Amino acid sequence: MAALSWLLIPIMAVIAASVWGSWASRRRTGIPDSAGVAGYERFRAAMERSREEEQVGGFDPEPPAEPVVTGASAGADRTARTAD
Repeated sequence: MAALSWLLIPIMAVIAASVWGSWASRRRTGIPDSAGVAGYERFRAAMERSREEEQVGGFDPEPPAEPVVTGASAGADRTARTAD
């Protein structure tokens, strides 16, 4: 009888995994496809407008600043250590 109770544990795990798998793979219909496509088209149009403004001259980026080199990254101490 104890062997049958130990066999119930993996069987219940398989049942729980199959229930979870079917729940996780269900089709979610919260947002219709047409609304998602329309939102993507609005995003693309906004990105195209910003690209046109950048090319026309509405956007003037500053040149990049010079990198700051600190003592730690300059590698001032290049002595090699030797094993005793």
